[in-house]
Amino acid sequence: MHKLYNYIEAKERLGTVTVKTKLIHSDVFSEESGNDVYIKPENLQITGSFKVRGAYNRISKLTKEEKEWGVIAASAGNHAQGVALAAQRLGIKAVIVMPKHTPLIKVNATKKYGAEVVLHGEIYDDAYQKARQLQKEEGYVFVHPFDDEDVIEGQGTIALEILDELPDADVLLVPIGGGGIISGIAEAAKLKNPQIKIIGVEPAGAASALAALEEGEPVALKEVATIADGTAVGLIGSNTLNYIKEYVDQVITVTDYELMEAFLLLVERHKLVAENAGILSLAALKKLNFRGKKVVSVVSGGNIDVLTIASMINKGLIVRGRIFTFSVNLPDKPGQLVFVSELLAQEDANVIKLEHNQFKNLDRFHEVELQVTVETNGEEHIKRITDKFKSHGYDIHRLNYADDTLGD
Repeated sequence: MHKLYNYIEAKERLGTVTVKTKLIHSDVFSEESGNDVYIKPENLQITGSFKVRGAYNRISKLTKEEKEWGVIAASAGNHAQGVALAAQRLGIKAVIVMPKHTPLIKVNATKKYGAEVVLHGEIYDDAYQKARQLQKEEGYVFVHPFDDEDVIEGQGTIALEILDELPDADVLLVPIGGGGIISGIAEAAKLKNPQIKIIGVEPAGAASALAALEEGEPVALKEVATIADGTAVGLIGSNTLNYIKEYVDQVITVTDYELMEAFLLLVERHKLVAENAGILSLAALKKLNFRGKKVVSVVSGGNIDVLTIASMINKGLIVRGRIFTFSVNLPDKPGQLVFVSELLAQEDANVIKLEHNQFKNLDRFHEVELQVTVETNGEEHIKRITDKFKSHGYDIHRLNYADDTLGD
């Protein structure tokens, strides 16, 4: 545990390294939640994530002898880049062990900051064990991604920045993975303003904090399944759990569908891109049971590849009823395509894709199947289109429900 002056000193320590990410007021998320919502965009932080705060704070506090040994970490993402940059700035050797199948873009980004990258194992646990082995053999200092007091202290500087800019904030929404960021933010915020409310948000498919709180100790989840890969942690830290028990008022979960919807709103309305784990706090806004409060959502990171961005936008459009794919059986005679087009035009539905295949229907001598994808403006618009077709004797079969998006 820390004192307020520890966080103030950490903030000064990070002053020449990190970016002070300014709060962004969000009209769209305010309207959706009924609260006055601000975004803390750590996706715009150097290295694209908050992780550099904790990594730099930890490494900068090493003794002269420890700095000569160098540091080592295991990571397939943001922590790797945070440690690599921190070590580079401090002139220290850094070794990062990453799973063999880590995307090349992340491997290269880590190397760009001067770290030596060792590819080992199939999953993070394999890389972690290798890092611990190298630590013992070579004498490196291991930098834990979350369960470390100095790392927690560095992450807590986010709270000081928020309260310096918005001192009357009522609630902070913070993502939970291993628990490092919420531990630091919660303690620092409560030390500065004991009345502030801290709400943690974790994926429904990786709710390690809730499981630990129920059992009173860290519990290994039997299964982890979430698109928020940066917070797909099956066992929360023992130190971070103590912070959560002491300082966090509530922990809630969000589904992958809610993440997709929040991602689309952030991209479309704010022109900001964040990784799936980074938007947990935004996805939780609609689940708050209070109104009229000043709420700050911490968007923790933005390291996401282009293909995933495209996929998330498409899935978000489906979840919000912005893309509607349906099939309809038509009489096998000329003029039917024109008639369908006219019905859609009457309801202001723009056709994206159309497939007319007379061989898909077993009774093809009488009817053919038409599959159509159109742009829509939500579920009410989809209902109007469906009702329009029914009024002319056509039954529509919807093909793209929100549940289908997780299989893509």
